[in-house]
Amino acid sequence: MIQRTRWSGVLALVLIVACAPASGSDDTTTSMSSPTTEAENPVPAFVGSMSVEPSSGPAGTEVTVRGEGLPPSESLELGWVTASGSWVLGGELSEEYEGREFTSITESMGTIETDGTGAFQTQLVVPEGFGFAHDVVVSDSTGTVLNKALFDVDIEVSISPTEGPPGTPITIDVKGIGWQTLEDTRTVMYDNDYVGFMSAVTTNGVARAVIPATGEPGPHQIQVLRGAYTFPYRNPAQSPRPDIPTFDFVFTVTDGEPVLPEEIEDQNPDPVRNAESPPSEGPWISADLASAPVGHPLVISGGGLEPDAELELEWFRIVGNRVSGQGWDELALSMGTVTTDADGEFSHEWAIPTDVGGPHRIEARSGDGTVAETWVSVLVSAEPLAVASAPWGTDFEVRLSGVGWTETANIYAVVYDNGYLGYACGFNTQGEVTVPLTMTGEPGWHFVDLYPAIYKGEEIPGRDNFRIPQLTAIDDHPGEDLPIFRYAFFIEG
Repeated sequence: MIQRTRWSGVLALVLIVACAPASGSDDTTTSMSSPTTEAENPVPAFVGSMSVEPSSGPAGTEVTVRGEGLPPSESLELGWVTASGSWVLGGELSEEYEGREFTSITESMGTIETDGTGAFQTQLVVPEGFGFAHDVVVSDSTGTVLNKALFDVDIEVSISPTEGPPGTPITIDVKGIGWQTLEDTRTVMYDNDYVGFMSAVTTNGVARAVIPATGEPGPHQIQVLRGAYTFPYRNPAQSPRPDIPTFDFVFTVTDGEPVLPEEIEDQNPDPVRNAESPPSEGPWISADLASAPVGHPLVISGGGLEPDAELELEWFRIVGNRVSGQGWDELALSMGTVTTDADGEFSHEWAIPTDVGGPHRIEARSGDGTVAETWVSVLVSAEPLAVASAPWGTDFEVRLSGVGWTETANIYAVVYDNGYLGYACGFNTQGEVTVPLTMTGEPGWHFVDLYPAIYKGEEIPGRDNFRIPQLTAIDDHPGEDLPIFRYAFFIEG
Protein backbone atom coordinates (compact mmCIF):
# COMPACT_ATOMS: atom_id res chain seq x y z
CA MET A 1 0.00 0.00 0.00
CA ILE A 2 1.50 3.32 -1.12
CA GLN A 3 0.27 6.83 -0.45
CA ARG A 4 1.71 10.03 -1.86
CA THR A 5 0.86 13.68 -1.86
CA ARG A 6 1.86 16.79 -3.72
CA TRP A 7 1.91 20.42 -2.64
CA SER A 8 2.24 23.84 -4.14
CA GLY A 9 5.65 25.43 -4.04
CA VAL A 10 3.93 28.77 -3.53
CA LEU A 11 3.40 27.81 0.10
CA ALA A 12 7.14 27.75 0.61
CA LEU A 13 7.15 31.50 0.05
CA VAL A 14 4.72 32.29 2.85
CA LEU A 15 6.65 34.04 5.60
CA ILE A 16 3.84 35.72 7.55
CA VAL A 17 0.92 33.89 9.18
CA ALA A 18 -2.19 35.10 10.92
CA CYS A 19 -1.15 33.92 14.37
CA ALA A 20 2.28 33.69 16.00
CA PRO A 21 2.96 30.25 17.56
CA ALA A 22 4.03 29.76 21.13
CA SER A 23 7.63 28.80 21.77
CA GLY A 24 8.15 25.06 21.26
CA SER A 25 5.03 24.68 19.10
CA ASP A 26 5.10 22.81 15.82
CA ASP A 27 3.46 25.94 14.39
CA THR A 28 6.77 27.63 13.66
CA THR A 29 7.52 30.06 10.88
CA THR A 30 11.23 30.01 11.57
CA SER A 31 12.98 28.60 8.51
CA MET A 32 16.47 27.16 8.42
CA SER A 33 19.06 29.48 6.99
CA SER A 34 20.37 28.68 3.56
CA PRO A 35 22.64 25.62 3.64
CA THR A 36 25.24 27.49 1.61
CA THR A 37 26.55 31.03 1.46
CA GLU A 38 26.97 33.31 -1.51
CA ALA A 39 30.71 32.74 -1.33
CA GLU A 40 30.19 29.04 -2.03
CA ASN A 41 28.11 29.56 -5.19
CA PRO A 42 28.47 32.05 -8.04
CA VAL A 43 26.02 34.96 -7.92
CA PRO A 44 23.14 34.18 -10.32
CA ALA A 45 22.82 36.34 -13.42
CA PHE A 46 19.24 35.66 -14.47
CA VAL A 47 18.30 35.97 -18.12
CA GLY A 48 15.31 34.64 -20.01
CA SER A 49 12.81 32.27 -18.44
CA MET A 50 12.41 28.59 -17.50
CA SER A 51 9.55 26.22 -16.74
CA VAL A 52 9.06 22.59 -15.78
CA GLU A 53 6.02 20.46 -16.58
CA PRO A 54 4.65 18.90 -14.48
CA SER A 55 5.78 21.04 -11.55
CA SER A 56 5.33 18.33 -8.91
CA GLY A 57 5.40 14.56 -8.56
CA PRO A 58 7.27 11.72 -6.87
CA ALA A 59 10.80 10.58 -7.61
CA GLY A 60 10.92 8.98 -11.02
CA THR A 61 8.59 11.53 -12.62
CA GLU A 62 9.59 12.46 -16.18
CA VAL A 63 9.68 16.24 -16.46
CA THR A 64 9.80 18.49 -19.51
CA VAL A 65 12.12 21.46 -18.99
CA ARG A 66 11.80 24.48 -21.25
CA GLY A 67 13.81 27.68 -21.49
CA GLU A 68 13.64 30.89 -23.50
CA GLY A 69 15.71 34.05 -23.84
CA LEU A 70 18.97 32.35 -22.83
CA PRO A 71 22.31 32.79 -24.65
CA PRO A 72 21.72 31.53 -28.21
CA SER A 73 23.50 28.51 -29.69
CA GLU A 74 25.29 27.67 -26.47
CA SER A 75 25.90 24.53 -24.39
CA LEU A 76 24.52 24.95 -20.88
CA GLU A 77 24.58 22.72 -17.81
CA LEU A 78 21.30 21.42 -16.44
CA GLY A 79 21.37 20.91 -12.67
CA TRP A 80 19.16 19.57 -9.86
CA VAL A 81 19.59 21.44 -6.57
CA THR A 82 19.26 19.24 -3.51
CA ALA A 83 21.11 18.73 -0.21
CA SER A 84 23.58 16.45 1.53
CA GLY A 85 22.90 15.72 5.20
CA SER A 86 25.14 14.76 8.10
CA TRP A 87 24.96 14.43 11.87
CA VAL A 88 27.33 16.73 13.77
CA LEU A 89 29.29 15.51 16.80
CA GLY A 90 31.64 17.43 19.07
CA GLY A 91 33.93 16.86 22.02
CA GLU A 92 37.32 15.16 22.22
CA LEU A 93 35.72 11.71 21.92
CA SER A 94 32.76 12.75 19.71
CA GLU A 95 30.60 12.42 22.81
CA GLU A 96 28.52 15.56 22.25
CA TYR A 97 25.55 15.73 19.93
CA GLU A 98 25.49 19.00 17.99
CA GLY A 99 22.58 18.43 15.66
CA ARG A 100 22.29 17.87 11.95
CA GLU A 101 23.66 19.79 9.01
CA PHE A 102 22.46 20.09 5.44
CA THR A 103 24.63 21.44 2.65
CA SER A 104 23.24 22.55 -0.68
CA ILE A 105 24.56 20.59 -3.65
CA THR A 106 23.80 20.69 -7.35
CA GLU A 107 23.67 17.39 -9.20
CA SER A 108 24.46 17.49 -12.91
CA MET A 109 21.59 16.36 -15.13
CA GLY A 110 23.59 16.70 -18.34
CA THR A 111 24.02 19.47 -20.91
CA ILE A 112 21.48 21.18 -23.13
CA GLU A 113 21.93 23.12 -26.38
CA THR A 114 20.04 26.36 -26.95
CA ASP A 115 18.90 27.21 -30.46
CA GLY A 116 19.50 30.45 -32.34
CA THR A 117 16.85 32.20 -30.28
CA GLY A 118 18.19 31.00 -26.92
CA ALA A 119 15.42 28.42 -26.43
CA PHE A 120 15.65 24.74 -25.45
CA GLN A 121 13.46 21.83 -24.46
CA THR A 122 14.64 18.65 -22.75
CA GLN A 123 13.49 15.84 -20.46
CA LEU A 124 14.76 14.84 -17.05
CA VAL A 125 13.76 12.12 -14.59
CA VAL A 126 13.35 13.34 -11.00
CA PRO A 127 16.04 11.58 -8.95
CA GLU A 128 15.32 9.76 -5.71
CA GLY A 129 16.29 11.76 -2.67
CA PHE A 130 15.02 14.51 -0.39
CA GLY A 131 11.48 15.73 -0.96
CA PHE A 132 9.64 19.04 -1.21
CA ALA A 133 11.05 22.07 -3.10
CA HIS A 134 13.99 21.70 -5.51
CA ASP A 135 15.37 24.10 -8.09
CA VAL A 136 16.09 22.95 -11.64
CA VAL A 137 18.83 25.29 -12.88
CA VAL A 138 20.76 26.04 -16.07
CA SER A 139 24.32 27.34 -15.74
CA ASP A 140 26.97 28.56 -18.14
CA SER A 141 30.54 27.30 -18.43
CA THR A 142 31.63 29.44 -15.47
CA GLY A 143 29.01 27.88 -13.20
CA THR A 144 26.88 31.03 -13.13
CA VAL A 145 23.17 30.21 -12.77
CA LEU A 146 21.27 31.78 -15.67
CA ASN A 147 17.76 30.73 -14.65
CA LYS A 148 15.81 28.23 -12.61
CA ALA A 149 12.39 26.66 -12.09
CA LEU A 150 10.80 25.01 -9.07
CA PHE A 151 9.84 21.35 -8.82
CA ASP A 152 8.14 19.91 -5.73
CA VAL A 153 8.97 16.28 -4.92
CA ASP A 154 6.00 14.44 -3.42
CA ILE A 155 6.61 12.41 -0.29
CA GLU A 156 5.58 8.75 -0.60
CA VAL A 157 4.82 6.35 2.26
CA SER A 158 4.03 2.64 2.07
CA ILE A 159 3.63 -0.31 4.44
CA SER A 160 4.22 -3.97 3.66
CA PRO A 161 2.62 -6.40 4.24
CA THR A 162 -0.89 -5.23 5.13
CA GLU A 163 -1.93 -8.34 7.08
CA GLY A 164 -0.40 -11.18 9.06
CA PRO A 165 -0.36 -12.91 12.45
CA PRO A 166 0.98 -11.31 15.65
CA GLY A 167 4.64 -10.35 15.41
CA THR A 168 4.62 -9.97 11.63
CA PRO A 169 7.36 -7.43 10.77
CA ILE A 170 5.64 -4.40 9.20
CA THR A 171 8.01 -2.42 7.00
CA ILE A 172 7.29 1.30 6.72
CA ASP A 173 9.05 2.90 3.75
CA VAL A 174 9.19 6.65 3.27
CA LYS A 175 10.61 8.37 0.21
CA GLY A 176 11.01 12.11 -0.12
CA ILE A 177 11.47 13.25 3.47
CA GLY A 178 12.62 16.86 3.32
CA TRP A 179 15.65 18.60 4.77
CA GLN A 180 14.12 21.92 5.79
CA THR A 181 12.51 22.79 9.13
CA LEU A 182 9.42 20.64 9.89
CA GLU A 183 10.06 18.46 6.81
CA ASP A 184 12.76 16.10 8.08
CA THR A 185 10.97 14.12 10.81
CA ARG A 186 8.24 11.49 10.51
CA THR A 187 6.48 10.14 13.61
CA VAL A 188 4.72 6.76 13.75
CA MET A 189 1.53 5.89 15.64
CA TYR A 190 0.01 2.42 16.13
CA ASP A 191 -3.60 2.31 17.39
CA ASN A 192 -3.12 5.81 18.82
CA ASP A 193 0.07 4.81 20.66
CA TYR A 194 3.27 6.68 19.87
CA VAL A 195 5.94 4.31 18.54
CA GLY A 196 8.82 6.65 17.66
CA PHE A 197 10.31 8.83 14.94
CA MET A 198 11.87 8.29 11.52
CA SER A 199 14.77 10.32 10.12
CA ALA A 200 16.62 10.43 6.81
CA VAL A 201 19.52 12.79 7.48
CA THR A 202 22.27 10.63 5.97
CA THR A 203 20.04 8.46 3.78
CA ASN A 204 19.14 11.12 1.24
CA GLY A 205 15.51 11.53 2.22
CA VAL A 206 14.74 7.80 2.21
CA ALA A 207 13.78 6.06 5.47
CA ARG A 208 12.74 2.58 6.55
CA ALA A 209 11.35 1.39 9.88
CA VAL A 210 10.19 -2.07 10.93
CA ILE A 211 7.66 -2.57 13.72
CA PRO A 212 5.89 -5.76 14.88
CA ALA A 213 2.18 -6.40 14.36
CA THR A 214 0.58 -6.28 17.80
CA GLY A 215 -2.91 -6.58 19.26
CA GLU A 216 -5.94 -8.78 18.82
CA PRO A 217 -7.01 -10.20 15.43
CA GLY A 218 -8.64 -7.50 13.35
CA PRO A 219 -7.80 -4.08 11.87
CA HIS A 220 -5.18 -1.81 13.44
CA GLN A 221 -4.36 1.76 12.45
CA ILE A 222 -0.86 2.87 11.50
CA GLN A 223 -0.28 6.60 11.05
CA VAL A 224 2.85 8.27 9.70
CA LEU A 225 2.62 11.85 10.87
CA ARG A 226 4.72 14.99 11.13
CA GLY A 227 6.18 16.15 14.44
CA ALA A 228 9.58 17.81 14.57
CA TYR A 229 9.10 18.76 18.24
CA THR A 230 9.43 15.30 19.83
CA PHE A 231 5.82 14.17 19.51
CA PRO A 232 3.29 13.86 16.68
CA TYR A 233 1.65 17.11 15.60
CA ARG A 234 -2.10 16.50 15.61
CA ASN A 235 -3.73 19.45 13.80
CA PRO A 236 -1.54 19.83 10.70
CA ALA A 237 -4.29 21.43 8.60
CA GLN A 238 -4.14 24.47 10.90
CA SER A 239 -0.36 24.78 10.70
CA PRO A 240 1.50 27.47 8.76
CA ARG A 241 2.72 24.47 6.73
CA PRO A 242 -0.48 22.54 5.96
CA ASP A 243 1.25 21.19 2.86
CA ILE A 244 3.28 18.73 4.95
CA PRO A 245 1.17 15.58 4.67
CA THR A 246 0.13 12.78 7.01
CA PHE A 247 -0.63 9.19 6.07
CA ASP A 248 -3.04 6.54 7.38
CA PHE A 249 -2.91 2.78 6.85
CA VAL A 250 -4.72 -0.30 8.13
CA PHE A 251 -2.88 -3.48 9.09
CA THR A 252 -5.03 -6.53 9.79
CA VAL A 253 -3.79 -8.94 12.45
CA THR A 254 -4.85 -12.46 11.47
CA ASP A 255 -5.09 -15.71 13.35
CA GLY A 256 -2.20 -18.12 13.07
CA GLU A 257 1.21 -18.89 14.44
CA PRO A 258 3.05 -15.76 15.60
CA VAL A 259 6.11 -14.43 13.84
CA LEU A 260 8.61 -14.22 16.68
CA PRO A 261 11.90 -12.30 16.67
CA GLU A 262 15.07 -14.32 16.41
CA GLU A 263 16.74 -15.47 19.60
CA ILE A 264 18.28 -12.53 21.40
CA GLU A 265 21.74 -14.12 21.23
CA ASP A 266 21.46 -13.95 17.44
CA GLN A 267 20.44 -10.27 17.59
CA ASN A 268 23.57 -9.30 19.51
CA PRO A 269 26.35 -7.86 17.33
CA ASP A 270 29.21 -10.21 16.53
CA PRO A 271 32.78 -9.45 17.64
CA VAL A 272 34.88 -7.82 14.92
CA ARG A 273 38.43 -8.99 14.42
CA ASN A 274 41.22 -6.47 14.22
CA ALA A 275 42.26 -6.32 10.58
CA GLU A 276 45.29 -4.08 11.12
CA SER A 277 48.75 -5.65 10.98
CA PRO A 278 51.26 -4.79 13.73
CA PRO A 279 53.99 -2.33 12.73
CA SER A 280 57.28 -3.79 11.57
CA GLU A 281 59.31 -1.88 14.14
CA GLY A 282 59.06 0.20 17.28
CA PRO A 283 57.15 -0.64 20.47
CA TRP A 284 53.54 -1.64 19.84
CA ILE A 285 50.60 -3.45 21.36
CA SER A 286 47.56 -4.77 19.54
CA ALA A 287 44.30 -6.60 20.32
CA ASP A 288 43.00 -9.52 18.31
CA LEU A 289 39.53 -7.91 18.30
CA ALA A 290 38.53 -4.41 17.25
CA SER A 291 35.21 -4.69 19.10
CA ALA A 292 33.39 -7.24 21.26
CA PRO A 293 30.64 -7.45 23.91
CA VAL A 294 31.20 -7.57 27.66
CA GLY A 295 32.73 -10.86 28.81
CA HIS A 296 34.19 -11.86 25.44
CA PRO A 297 37.79 -13.20 25.49
CA LEU A 298 40.45 -10.77 24.32
CA VAL A 299 44.12 -11.32 23.49
CA ILE A 300 46.57 -8.41 23.78
CA SER A 301 49.91 -8.86 22.02
CA GLY A 302 52.99 -6.67 21.94
CA GLY A 303 56.30 -6.40 20.16
CA GLY A 304 59.29 -4.18 19.55
CA LEU A 305 59.60 -3.80 23.35
CA GLU A 306 62.52 -4.08 25.73
CA PRO A 307 63.46 -7.75 26.31
CA ASP A 308 62.59 -9.30 29.68
CA ALA A 309 60.69 -6.15 30.73
CA GLU A 310 57.76 -6.08 33.13
CA LEU A 311 54.83 -3.99 31.88
CA GLU A 312 51.50 -2.99 33.41
CA LEU A 313 48.48 -3.23 31.09
CA GLU A 314 45.66 -0.79 31.81
CA TRP A 315 42.12 -0.52 30.45
CA PHE A 316 40.75 3.04 30.44
CA ARG A 317 37.08 3.70 31.16
CA ILE A 318 34.73 6.67 31.46
CA VAL A 319 33.15 6.87 34.93
CA GLY A 320 30.40 9.26 36.05
CA ASN A 321 27.07 10.61 34.82
CA ARG A 322 25.39 13.76 33.50
CA VAL A 323 22.87 14.45 36.24
CA SER A 324 24.66 14.42 39.62
CA GLY A 325 26.63 17.58 38.97
CA GLN A 326 29.92 15.72 39.45
CA GLY A 327 30.50 15.07 35.74
CA TRP A 328 32.70 12.22 34.61
CA ASP A 329 36.34 11.26 34.33
CA GLU A 330 38.60 8.71 32.67
CA LEU A 331 39.97 6.10 35.07
CA ALA A 332 42.31 3.16 34.57
CA LEU A 333 41.51 -0.48 35.36
CA SER A 334 44.47 -2.84 35.74
CA MET A 335 44.57 -5.74 33.28
CA GLY A 336 47.52 -7.30 35.06
CA THR A 337 51.26 -7.36 34.40
CA VAL A 338 53.16 -9.07 31.61
CA THR A 339 56.83 -9.82 31.06
CA THR A 340 58.27 -9.64 27.57
CA ASP A 341 60.39 -12.48 26.24
CA ALA A 342 63.94 -12.27 24.91
CA ASP A 343 62.60 -10.85 21.63
CA GLY A 344 60.64 -8.08 23.37
CA GLU A 345 57.24 -9.71 22.71
CA PHE A 346 54.32 -10.84 24.85
CA SER A 347 50.75 -12.23 24.63
CA HIS A 348 48.13 -11.69 27.33
CA GLU A 349 44.62 -13.15 27.56
CA TRP A 350 41.84 -11.20 29.23
CA ALA A 351 38.07 -10.68 28.98
CA ILE A 352 36.14 -7.51 28.10
CA PRO A 353 35.11 -6.08 31.49
CA THR A 354 31.70 -4.72 32.47
CA ASP A 355 31.90 -1.25 31.00
CA VAL A 356 30.18 1.41 28.94
CA GLY A 357 29.96 0.86 25.21
CA GLY A 358 32.27 2.52 22.74
CA PRO A 359 36.05 2.74 22.27
CA HIS A 360 38.43 2.14 25.18
CA ARG A 361 42.16 2.79 25.24
CA ILE A 362 44.57 0.08 26.41
CA GLU A 363 48.03 1.16 27.50
CA ALA A 364 51.23 -0.77 28.21
CA ARG A 365 53.05 1.16 30.91
CA SER A 366 56.55 0.96 32.37
CA GLY A 367 56.94 2.97 35.55
CA ASP A 368 55.14 6.25 35.03
CA GLY A 369 55.41 6.23 31.25
CA THR A 370 53.26 4.81 28.47
CA VAL A 371 55.20 2.52 26.16
CA ALA A 372 52.46 1.73 23.63
CA GLU A 373 48.68 1.84 23.29
CA THR A 374 45.79 0.36 21.30
CA TRP A 375 41.98 0.65 21.26
CA VAL A 376 39.10 -1.81 21.64
CA SER A 377 35.38 -0.98 21.45
CA VAL A 378 32.72 -2.48 23.72
CA LEU A 379 29.55 -3.58 21.90
CA VAL A 380 26.10 -3.37 23.46
CA SER A 381 24.42 -6.74 24.00
CA ALA A 382 21.13 -8.04 25.41
CA GLU A 383 20.24 -11.03 27.58
CA PRO A 384 17.34 -13.47 27.04
CA LEU A 385 14.19 -13.02 29.10
CA ALA A 386 14.15 -15.12 32.26
CA VAL A 387 10.38 -15.55 31.84
CA ALA A 388 8.92 -16.01 28.36
CA SER A 389 5.43 -17.20 29.35
CA ALA A 390 3.48 -16.24 32.48
CA PRO A 391 0.10 -14.94 33.74
CA TRP A 392 -0.99 -11.31 33.50
CA GLY A 393 0.74 -9.11 36.06
CA THR A 394 3.99 -11.07 36.14
CA ASP A 395 7.03 -8.86 36.62
CA PHE A 396 10.04 -9.40 34.37
CA GLU A 397 13.25 -7.63 33.38
CA VAL A 398 15.07 -6.68 30.21
CA ARG A 399 18.83 -6.59 30.67
CA LEU A 400 21.51 -4.93 28.53
CA SER A 401 25.29 -4.69 28.83
CA GLY A 402 27.71 -2.33 27.14
CA VAL A 403 25.27 0.58 26.77
CA GLY A 404 27.29 3.64 25.81
CA TRP A 405 28.05 6.91 27.58
CA THR A 406 27.96 9.48 24.78
CA GLU A 407 24.92 11.67 24.18
CA THR A 408 24.00 9.48 21.21
CA ALA A 409 24.54 6.09 22.89
CA ASN A 410 23.81 6.28 26.62
CA ILE A 411 20.08 5.51 26.50
CA TYR A 412 17.74 2.94 24.95
CA ALA A 413 14.04 3.69 24.45
CA VAL A 414 11.56 0.99 25.51
CA VAL A 415 8.48 0.24 23.37
CA TYR A 416 5.78 -2.19 24.62
CA ASP A 417 3.32 -3.43 21.98
CA ASN A 418 4.21 -0.44 19.80
CA GLY A 419 3.67 2.05 22.62
CA TYR A 420 6.62 4.09 23.88
CA LEU A 421 7.09 3.61 27.66
CA GLY A 422 10.21 5.64 28.38
CA TYR A 423 13.98 5.24 28.29
CA ALA A 424 16.76 3.64 30.33
CA CYS A 425 20.31 4.98 30.79
CA GLY A 426 23.51 2.96 31.21
CA PHE A 427 26.11 5.64 31.95
CA ASN A 428 25.93 5.66 35.76
CA THR A 429 26.14 1.83 35.95
CA GLN A 430 29.07 1.32 33.54
CA GLY A 431 26.84 0.15 30.71
CA GLU A 432 24.67 -2.26 32.72
CA VAL A 433 20.94 -1.65 32.25
CA THR A 434 18.03 -3.46 33.95
CA VAL A 435 14.53 -2.43 32.86
CA PRO A 436 11.72 -3.69 35.15
CA LEU A 437 8.45 -4.35 33.30
CA THR A 438 5.10 -5.98 34.00
CA MET A 439 3.19 -8.28 31.66
CA THR A 440 -0.05 -6.49 30.80
CA GLY A 441 -2.64 -6.82 28.06
CA GLU A 442 -4.90 -9.58 26.78
CA PRO A 443 -3.81 -13.23 26.86
CA GLY A 444 -1.57 -13.98 23.91
CA TRP A 445 1.68 -12.76 22.40
CA HIS A 446 3.18 -9.39 23.31
CA PHE A 447 6.31 -7.60 22.15
CA VAL A 448 8.99 -5.35 23.65
CA ASP A 449 11.39 -3.45 21.38
CA LEU A 450 14.42 -1.43 22.46
CA TYR A 451 15.54 1.36 20.14
CA PRO A 452 18.60 3.62 20.24
CA ALA A 453 17.81 7.26 20.97
CA ILE A 454 19.54 10.64 21.23
CA TYR A 455 19.73 11.64 24.90
CA LYS A 456 20.49 15.36 24.67
CA GLY A 457 22.54 17.96 22.82
CA GLU A 458 22.27 20.98 20.59
CA GLU A 459 20.01 21.21 17.57
CA ILE A 460 19.24 23.62 14.77
CA PRO A 461 15.90 25.46 15.18
CA GLY A 462 12.81 23.44 14.44
CA ARG A 463 14.08 20.05 15.62
CA ASP A 464 13.73 18.27 18.96
CA ASN A 465 14.12 14.51 18.63
CA PHE A 466 15.58 13.80 22.06
CA ARG A 467 14.79 10.80 24.31
CA ILE A 468 12.39 9.11 21.90
CA PRO A 469 12.79 5.85 19.92
CA GLN A 470 14.65 6.33 16.65
CA LEU A 471 12.97 3.74 14.44
CA THR A 472 15.52 4.37 11.67
CA ALA A 473 18.56 3.97 13.93
CA ILE A 474 20.02 1.07 11.93
CA ASP A 475 20.55 3.28 8.86
CA ASP A 476 20.65 6.82 10.22
CA HIS A 477 21.73 7.04 13.87
CA PRO A 478 24.31 9.74 14.70
CA GLY A 479 27.62 8.48 16.03
CA GLU A 480 27.63 4.80 16.91
CA ASP A 481 26.27 1.81 14.99
CA LEU A 482 23.76 0.47 17.51
CA PRO A 483 21.37 -2.49 17.24
CA ILE A 484 17.62 -2.65 17.81
CA PHE A 485 16.62 -5.43 20.22
CA ARG A 486 13.28 -7.25 19.98
CA TYR A 487 11.59 -9.52 22.53
CA ALA A 488 8.39 -11.55 22.56
CA PHE A 489 6.55 -13.21 25.47
CA PHE A 490 3.22 -14.94 26.06
CA ILE A 491 0.60 -13.91 28.60
CA GLU A 492 -1.25 -16.98 29.80
CA GLY A 493 -5.00 -16.90 30.24
